[in-house]
Amino acid sequence: MGSVPESKLNILMKAWPPGTVAVLPWLKEQGVYQQLAYKYEQSSWIKRIGEGAYIRDGEIVPWTGGVYALQSQLDLPIHVGGKTALAMNGFSHFLSPRGKTPVYLFSDPATTRLPAWFRNHKWETKILHKMPHLFARSTKDSTLTTILVERYELRVSSPERAILEVLHLVPQEQSFVEAMHLMESLTSLRPDVVQSLLERCKSIKAKRLFLFLAEVTGQLWFCKLRLTKIDLGKGKRLIVKGGSFNAKYQITFPKELDDTEEAPEL
Repeated sequence: MGSVPESKLNILMKAWPPGTVAVLPWLKEQGVYQQLAYKYEQSSWIKRIGEGAYIRDGEIVPWTGGVYALQSQLDLPIHVGGKTALAMNGFSHFLSPRGKTPVYLFSDPATTRLPAWFRNHKWETKILHKMPHLFARSTKDSTLTTILVERYELRVSSPERAILEVLHLVPQEQSFVEAMHLMESLTSLRPDVVQSLLERCKSIKAKRLFLFLAEVTGQLWFCKLRLTKIDLGKGKRLIVKGGSFNAKYQITFPKELDDTEEAPEL
């Protein structure tokens, strides 16, 4: 290996969590400008994986290490959401084996674009970036949490927010039955957080599905919700073609979930 400024390199390696991506703006904050980064690369200390993005040489960086750079180094308003967030919060009983289920990232569509190095990198699993603008902004938001992954933290949807993100994708990308199984496991949701999210949620479909599934799965926190404060819109929502119809929430659902002998179709 070539001669490198050891002291600056040591400082960099201590500040750089193993298993993560380092982007050039952050490297510059550590005193490592592009020319020095090039020298480190030539000396096999670091490896470039895309324009302005590096990993430690010899490391295989997982998708979490890439998202860490997006959140902590580039300060992008993006978070891990949907089924991925539920799995990271411990609700993975009904999810597909690791590597089979895509990773879901959510962000505001008006402000966020993933950098090319992240989009083009071959991660160990498929990454799906969703920009649904699902919730109205709030000055006090307790619906995102941080989860420790190895030696770094990621910003992740709380279970209350994650299940609404899942329901927003029913039925196009998410099955109704799996969504119900996920809801069954969410016995400890915080009613005040659920209430706030339902009042801020812009998806009528997601809100109706949430309330329907919470009620049919017998969630004890459901009775603490103030339904009159939640805008459920007007008219019927055709979610499952040829399914049974729930008159209370004006939605269709799979017939195999219907415990009545006869239910009108929509």
